Amino acid sequence: MAAAAEIRDEHLDRQKAKTDGYAFRKNPLAWLTRLWLVGIAFSSAGLAFASVPHTQSAASLHAQHASLAQRLQHNPFQRALALDSAESSKNLKGDIYALVDYPFSTFSAALNGAEGWCDVLILHINTKYCRATTDETRTVLTVYIGKKTPQPIKDAFPIEFTYRVTTATANYLNIQLDAEKGPLSTRDYHIQLQAVPVGNGQTFLHLTYSYAYGLAGRLAMKTYLATLGSGKVGFTVIGRQSSGQPEYIGGMRGVAERNTMRYYLAIDTFMGTLSEPPSIQLQKRLHRWFNATEQYPRQLREVSRTAYMDMKRSEYLRQQTAQSLRK
Repeated sequence: MAAAAEIRDEHLDRQKAKTDGYAFRKNPLAWLTRLWLVGIAFSSAGLAFASVPHTQSAASLHAQHASLAQRLQHNPFQRALALDSAESSKNLKGDIYALVDYPFSTFSAALNGAEGWCDVLILHINTKYCRATTDETRTVLTVYIGKKTPQPIKDAFPIEFTYRVTTATANYLNIQLDAEKGPLSTRDYHIQLQAVPVGNGQTFLHLTYSYAYGLAGRLAMKTYLATLGSGKVGFTVIGRQSSGQPEYIGGMRGVAERNTMRYYLAIDTFMGTLSEPPSIQLQKRLHRWFNATEQYPRQLREVSRTAYMDMKRSEYLRQQTAQSLRK
């Protein structure tokens, strides 16, 4: 990836420009170049979640579980999972429905807390830092996203998510993270996790991930997808090649699907390592998340195991010790 400092410069330039059109007229080549750089970082990080109205009750989530029975049992994911995506002129959205082997009470207790979410989010290859803070009015997750290699925080993008547990009962969990604004006209960031118990010590969950964007954000994404991201695909099969191999969806829906899967795998990894001694939880989580992504190399392979492990250990230490964000 090109120098991350240019990405940060774009953020500063954008604040100075009154409109995207003004920035383009002032220096169109530089503007489009910076859009391209931001598109790379932002599409890779996948931390944009749009507020597309989609609130389900416990009853409707149970109904969804029943309607997806065949897809959960018969799919290419090697796990009980169904993945959907959607794209409009202003929004991008991914949904995962999954049946996991964790009792609902354990699942709900583990994720009903902002600090636990930072342990989840840091597993993603593009998350550089996450810190939860609470004041009299709200709890905020400050998340920095960046490139796939070690990076100073000052060169990453900060996004502040308001963390809310809207429902937490013995039979239903609904957690939402929201941010109003992001770089280059992106807005209405949103992540939502819903879950219900379904018996046999299992939990059925619905993870929603999406974001809204304006002209600048769409141009950045399109530029990225036409260059460095041109060979990347999602999980939805849209046809067959002459060899019989599946042809997967690409473009912006491919971006949504890859990152929805990355965050689902992070949640599953976090849950699957809670019973480990605290001293080895991080090591187990990193290995488990990397192994999970390697089940889907066509979509999710980015770096070597050693590179991922070394980078994440350093980032986790920075996160736990709350080092200066200028380092």
